[in-house]
Amino acid sequence: MKIKLFVSDIDGTLLVPKKKISARNINAVKRMTDAGITVTIATGRMYRAALPIAQELGVNVPIITYNGALIKSVDGEIIYENCLPENLVVEIVKFYEKRGWHLQSYSEDILYVPEYNKFVQEYEASQKVQANVIGWEGMKGKHFKVCKMLSIAESEEENLRHMAELKAVFGNKIDVTKSAPIFTEIVCPNVSKASAVTILAEKLGVVRAEVLAIGDADNDLPMLKVAGISVAMGNATEEVKKSCDLITGLCEDDGFAQAVDEFVFGRFNEQ
Repeated sequence: MKIKLFVSDIDGTLLVPKKKISARNINAVKRMTDAGITVTIATGRMYRAALPIAQELGVNVPIITYNGALIKSVDGEIIYENCLPENLVVEIVKFYEKRGWHLQSYSEDILYVPEYNKFVQEYEASQKVQANVIGWEGMKGKHFKVCKMLSIAESEEENLRHMAELKAVFGNKIDVTKSAPIFTEIVCPNVSKASAVTILAEKLGVVRAEVLAIGDADNDLPMLKVAGISVAMGNATEEVKKSCDLITGLCEDDGFAQAVDEFVFGRFNEQ
């Protein structure tokens, strides 16, 4: 079955953190678009942080952001949007304030944090965005059009404990996933990269068997499971590797481009 939709995670897949997209990966995307394949990105990033990546790749397509809560084209058309209820946003802020844990929120595609700390500094550098420091009371007031909230912990073990407590308190009011060892993504129930890929594929008239997805982290798992062909990066978590059909090279070795060469244009796709 010919691949018609190629969906890629960004960080740890297409892009080595804190670096530019390699020329080899950009060329791999161009080869696919020249061949008529729709290439898009699916990321936990906010739209304004993902948009420059899409522009650098030279694709003018709907991109999946906020871990699936927002699908928006490069030229600004909203295809799908699912925001957290405003009262729930306030409840989550209070939950984190009480415990003194780090939380950041994205209202109308603007990043807000209660205080400036090492987590914010590192996040700004990696995402190339600027946070607005507004205090905990300010966070409670920024509850409009919040597609996602993100918490960051000191370690993976601490993050898992925080996730467990968050789930115990909020239950099925939210979906919680780990996008990096110390990152917890908070979105509406049933929102994921998988749900967004399904919506986008239907809009494009592409069936599941014609979708290839590639990723490395736990929040990529739903997307990888729903794709006709799933590819894990060499640096992916063990769970991702076990769940995928195929494994490619490391991100720093342009495993993305290797996957395109072998699984899109190589002998694998001729079988």
